[in-house]
Amino acid sequence: MSLTSIGALGARVVGSISGYIHLENPVWVESKDPKSRSYTFREMVPTVPAQYRKLSPYIPKEVAIGLFGTEAQKPGAPITVRVGGGRTTPVMLVAPPGTKIVFHNVDSFEHRLYGVGMKEFGPSNTGRGAKREWTIPAAGTFEIRDELAPSLRMWVRGEPNLMEATYPNAKGEYSFQNVAPGEYEVQAFFSGEKVGPAARVKLANRDVGVPPIVVATPKKDGEKSD
Repeated sequence: MSLTSIGALGARVVGSISGYIHLENPVWVESKDPKSRSYTFREMVPTVPAQYRKLSPYIPKEVAIGLFGTEAQKPGAPITVRVGGGRTTPVMLVAPPGTKIVFHNVDSFEHRLYGVGMKEFGPSNTGRGAKREWTIPAAGTFEIRDELAPSLRMWVRGEPNLMEATYPNAKGEYSFQNVAPGEYEVQAFFSGEKVGPAARVKLANRDVGVPPIVVATPKKDGEKSD
């Protein structure tokens, strides 16, 4: 669907995602299991409508949208990940292998980050205001945790053909600016995995709108989370 004509810099790719309220962070899913002993002493307030009691992700940093070309891309500039407030910003990150990630501790206390199953990124203290670097070694999904804050988890996805990544706003809307003419795919990611179908995009000399991407649907009664 064409939108507007463009200038010399390139076109825009604009779109949105839907169904994201049905995405479930693995931390929440594991907390439901009595064996995890993730107890809480909070009680639900009966005056709060049921739809507002359901946990849903903060998509501006938990859902990444990638724009993919047909060829492998070189690593870009280092990407800074803020570690603070019990979470990372972003929570989901997509970049080509070889990209350097800089973890910056903005909390007033130490963090002890490590990569699950990664010898090259073992547990190490990162003090207040300190930074720690790690480079995405290959294509695939890598999970980062914190020994001092078990609920802190993020995912990094190495994708060779990724040209650019962005994040939707709170309404699920996203855009890529100044995209050169060509054929591309748009794919959403959550908790280290692809969510929703890939959308093919062909740009000539006009902006293009991508049909809404449904990233999740309601689970049926008794259906377990992935």
